[in-house]
Amino acid sequence: HFLPDDRDGVAMPEFILLLHDDTQRAPDAVLWDAYFTALHAQGAFVGGSSIGGGVTLRKGATAAPLTAQLSGFIRVRATDLAAAQALVAGNPVYECGGTVEVRELPLD
Repeated sequence: HFLPDDRDGVAMPEFILLLHDDTQRAPDAVLWDAYFTALHAQGAFVGGSSIGGGVTLRKGATAAPLTAQLSGFIRVRATDLAAAQALVAGNPVYECGGTVEVRELPLD
C-alpha cells in the first residue's frame, strides 16, 4: 500500500518492522514513547500492534508451526529499504538487544 508523501504527491513505499521476542532486557514505556514520538515527527508512522497468541491453518495439510518469536509489528513509510532500516535506530526492541526484521510491503 502506498500513500502520498510531501514530494509533490509521489507515492512513498511502506515497510513493516517485525519485532522479535528476544531482547536481552525488557524495553520500558519511556523508550517506546520516545520512539513513537520520533516516528510521528518524521511522518514515518503508519500503524502497529503487539502480537498475541494464535493458530496456523492450512487447507488439506498440516500447517506450519506458529511463529512464536514475533511479539509485534510497526508499519512505517520510507523512501527505500535503507531509509526503513534507519528507522530501526531507537526502536526499543533493537536497543535492548532484540531482533527487528524490516520487510517491504509491495503494492500488489
